[in-house]
Amino acid sequence: MERRRNLRRAGLALAAGALFLAGCGTSAAGKGGKDTKADPAASASASAGASVGAAAGASANASAAPLKPGEVRVGGAVGKPYTLTLADLRKLPQSSAPVKFTSAKGDQEHTYAGVPLYEVLKTAEPRFDQSKKNGQLRGVVAATGGGDYRAVFAWAELDPGFAKSQILLAVSEDGVPFDDAAGPRLVVPQDTKGGRYVSELNQLWVGAVDPVVDGAR
Repeated sequence: MERRRNLRRAGLALAAGALFLAGCGTSAAGKGGKDTKADPAASASASAGASVGAAAGASANASAAPLKPGEVRVGGAVGKPYTLTLADLRKLPQSSAPVKFTSAKGDQEHTYAGVPLYEVLKTAEPRFDQSKKNGQLRGVVAATGGGDYRAVFAWAELDPGFAKSQILLAVSEDGVPFDDAAGPRLVVPQDTKGGRYVSELNQLWVGAVDPVVDGAR
């Protein structure tokens, strides 16, 4: 009988000791079971992660920096996004196009000079799905101008391999150069209305309709 009592007391003592040690471990390591305060490597890793996150945020903010008048940002699904200016466009080989269209101001008739939109976008190296037959025919281009005005084009409309029309980034109208505040201007000679003549152009975005169409199924 006495032996049983001794064994029971020993068992209770061992259990109490285990609970005490477990409590000490929780106090030192915290809820995660690891003492991050006593682990320099963990602290350094956390600090490095925060620095990388801050750098990435700074880079994103830099890429979204406001554009100056006369600047156009070319981006989207492209290999080489870049920004060009009205002055850059004037240095490139020029094409001209006489146009007639109707606008809110009435019938318009002008001659524009500028750079083919296809040439500007080709420099950015658009990325189309080459595993699809004529993958570029799934491509779209969104042109944004002053006042958040935007018009969308199918890639085939501006690609000379598919269309005869020539959409321009115009640098002048009737021989008068645009200033930075007014240009460049997107000119669409085949349109009978001036809705897609995007003034104060500042952004060209290249993409594909697949994510939208496939996601709508």
